[in-house]
Amino acid sequence: MVRPRAHAVAVRAIRLWIGIRKRARAHRVSPGDYELREVAAGAAPGLTEDAIAFYETGYRLYAEGRFQATTGRTPWPAAGTGIMGAMTQPPVAKKVPRTDLVHGQASQDDYFWLRQKDDPEVTAYLQAENAYTDAVMKPTEAFQEALYGEMLARIKEDDQSVPYRRGGHFYYSRTENGKQYPILCRKAGSPEAPEEVTLDLNALAEGHAFLSLGAYAASDDGHLLAYTLDFTGFREYTLYVKDLRTGALLPDRVDKVASVAWSADPAILLYVTEDHAKRPHRLWLHRLGAAAEDLLLSEETDELFRLHVARSRSRAYVFAASASFTSSEIRFVPAAQPTAPWAVILPREKDHEYSVDHGGDLFYIRTNGGGRRNFRLVVAPVSDPRPERWTELIPHREDVMLEDVDVFAEHYVVQDREDGLIRLRVTALGDRASHHVEFPEPTYEVSSEPNAEFVTARYRFRYQSLITPSSVYDYDMVGRALVLLKRTEVLGGYDPSRYRSERIHATASDGTRVPISLVCRADTPPDGTSPMLLTGYGAYGLPYPVTFSSTRLSLLDRGVSFAIAHVRGGGELGKRWHDAGRMLSKRNTFTDFVAAAESLVVAGYTAADRLVIEGGSAGGLLVGAALNLRPELFRAAMLRVPFVDVINTMLDESLPLTVGEFEEWGNPKVPEHYEYMKTYCPYSNLAPRRYPAILVKTSLNDSQVMYWEPAKWVAKLRAMKDDTRLLFKTNMDAGHGGASGRYDALRELAFDYAFILTQLGRAG
Repeated sequence: MVRPRAHAVAVRAIRLWIGIRKRARAHRVSPGDYELREVAAGAAPGLTEDAIAFYETGYRLYAEGRFQATTGRTPWPAAGTGIMGAMTQPPVAKKVPRTDLVHGQASQDDYFWLRQKDDPEVTAYLQAENAYTDAVMKPTEAFQEALYGEMLARIKEDDQSVPYRRGGHFYYSRTENGKQYPILCRKAGSPEAPEEVTLDLNALAEGHAFLSLGAYAASDDGHLLAYTLDFTGFREYTLYVKDLRTGALLPDRVDKVASVAWSADPAILLYVTEDHAKRPHRLWLHRLGAAAEDLLLSEETDELFRLHVARSRSRAYVFAASASFTSSEIRFVPAAQPTAPWAVILPREKDHEYSVDHGGDLFYIRTNGGGRRNFRLVVAPVSDPRPERWTELIPHREDVMLEDVDVFAEHYVVQDREDGLIRLRVTALGDRASHHVEFPEPTYEVSSEPNAEFVTARYRFRYQSLITPSSVYDYDMVGRALVLLKRTEVLGGYDPSRYRSERIHATASDGTRVPISLVCRADTPPDGTSPMLLTGYGAYGLPYPVTFSSTRLSLLDRGVSFAIAHVRGGGELGKRWHDAGRMLSKRNTFTDFVAAAESLVVAGYTAADRLVIEGGSAGGLLVGAALNLRPELFRAAMLRVPFVDVINTMLDESLPLTVGEFEEWGNPKVPEHYEYMKTYCPYSNLAPRRYPAILVKTSLNDSQVMYWEPAKWVAKLRAMKDDTRLLFKTNMDAGHGGASGRYDALRELAFDYAFILTQLGRAG
């Protein structure tokens, strides 16, 4: 926090500057405006960057006739102090009532105006909240730095991934000490060959506050690299093509590219572009260096569906998949004949999802048609993939989710999920003999690695758990031998025996058993004295991954346990688990989470006065709804890019994701859906009650959950909250995932942990 005297000096300096600039033309920013930064910084060296930016915005408002220097007030004065006191009192957003009629009912939104991203008042409000949060968290700065230091000390900064083979090269990435981003490399013919840098993301990030790599695909001959980059966080990617022989960029460049695939001809590239709502909808064929316009191959006109293009592992085919949340349609063309007519595997059907892989003269089809929700595996001739020609390999099972299939020349590998845990099932194509790869821990995570080669006897996967660091294995599918290739090194003498992981169950109000994965120190007593961080997600049928985190040790080593509630709406127990937590069953997600929290308290893992909850995106919705249901059950809460304004967002079909997600949340233009959403929407259900301490984080350029959702939620809550334990922080240069650089992301996490540990009395 800025000292009061320094703050007053800064205020006087800025007001003096405003006086000097009184003759600035109306509605124009003075040419000398940038000097204000020097005046403010010189008058009060302790001012944060957000505070200085806040003052600058205040001056711009004045210059535009929207701020009265004599009173120091804006249309959104901080509580009793005005614009210049925003760092000692929380800012209070102005109310501009907007009333809409939905199904004949009046719906008032006092903070709709915060959607105006380019409005200086909106910027000023966000910066005021940032300045206030920085001021409140000022006493924890040394602790934040200590957390950052200890988390960084566990990470091997100079590191390298395990190389994987694709064609004639071995591809990998590595990091260097002090550099924010990975360096992508390859070696020709052998892992011992000289290194070739394909992309140095650090060099590409120069001059940008944010960088994200999307597609990364080499042509079959290895000469060309197609890749996409986003420099804003809005997930708006531009396609580039690089000649890896010379290092030169080709002139070919396309904006708003969602997916990319090479044909067998290295001169032909296929890609998908997005529409105004960021929905991937058009498939194009591009000839490198050609003067002619790209050829539009197809357009997905159904707004529920998103289009994606990909190459099969066998490299024989290119697939174009159109998919909604409940149905699929996949077309294919020989990779050597990209201009040939595309054939359809199976036309889209209501409530029928399927995916396809290729091997030999067969398509391997994972399908859940006919009400068999957890999928089964069939094969069909490439020459005639109609359902009449399907042969079943793995039947549907009510208690096992067939989650994924990887097809190779002599084997296929299935990922089954049973009771929330992944199993690998390997089948030889010759004699159809199958076996499972078993894993020893009670809760863990398994995921496939690139496995880019079709002709191989080895299957590469990544294994980890809450106490086992991420580990890359090669599995010999013939000899059944498992070889550890790399385990992520945790510096500083990490000893897994100091911790224990468990898998327990809570019982929901309707009797459903809800799995919980947790980790704590081995000596943690079951007497309710231990603080805990509880998280969850519960949406889109996505299982919450049970992964290792070296940074999490900063919580565990301070006695804070960590737990994941695998609530309905996720995919831990198959498609029916997802179905039971979406649409008109969505409230199960939130009551499951509350039941998990209650169960952990009753079992003595923690207590209500030492339980913190957190969630991001749809997990932020989960936390927001839980706070409205049982605010007294939690000591504190943290919401990251939270989807908390469900009704208003789902009413706006111009926003990214809205229409496609009608099959996840429902459509509020349908009366039944609207009435159901009203029962849980976090923004709609805020009320004057005592909430716990809350930290809300968002990013200005988020394209998935727009910044204004948490901004509106905070503004509304602050107007009715009976204390000031509410902090709101906006990353002004990032998107949905926060900071893109690894050191910047670590500092953000140190900030989060400082908040959590301070609330739990463990800041030290």
